[in-house]
Amino acid sequence: MHRRDVFLLCLCAACQVRAQPAAEALAAQLRAGRCVVLWRHAQTTPGVGDPLGFRLGDCASQRNLSAEGRDQARAAGEWFKARSLRPAGVRSSAWCRCRDTADLAFGSHVHWAPLDSTFGRAGEPDGRRQALLDRLAAMPAGSFEVWVTHQVNIGAFTGESVAMGEAVIVEAGGRVIGRSSFG
Repeated sequence: MHRRDVFLLCLCAACQVRAQPAAEALAAQLRAGRCVVLWRHAQTTPGVGDPLGFRLGDCASQRNLSAEGRDQARAAGEWFKARSLRPAGVRSSAWCRCRDTADLAFGSHVHWAPLDSTFGRAGEPDGRRQALLDRLAAMPAGSFEVWVTHQVNIGAFTGESVAMGEAVIVEAGGRVIGRSSFG
């Protein structure tokens, strides 16, 4: 074995050792409850927003999950399953990429309008923030939910930017207490 190969093996082992405690710490936060997983939909086909003339009820007219995104959503579901973490609820935006992310990871979801995209309408006052805060405040100890939504909404609510398939864990007051891609 070459020195470079030994170095790479040691580096991989060190990364795995560091990743495991972080995953378990995140799992412990979720088990403690009083929080939500605010998850940006998984990887999509290239683009920003949706094509002109898209229709919410017609997935063929929207930007959808790529094959990588479908795998990413399934892998996230396995991450939760491997740790015996069961969300009290899975809520999603009405957009197909969010619904598909939720369903591939957890098997089902409930549409919740405050998670719908505000892309191009971010300045409109509509009570979304308060609806999210109210639901967070009602989250009991030992319970968490998963909310699948869009970057524009996560950024407006938390001030955080997340990649596709990445999530922030948000506590009852709306403060970010964790971050993960569930990989």
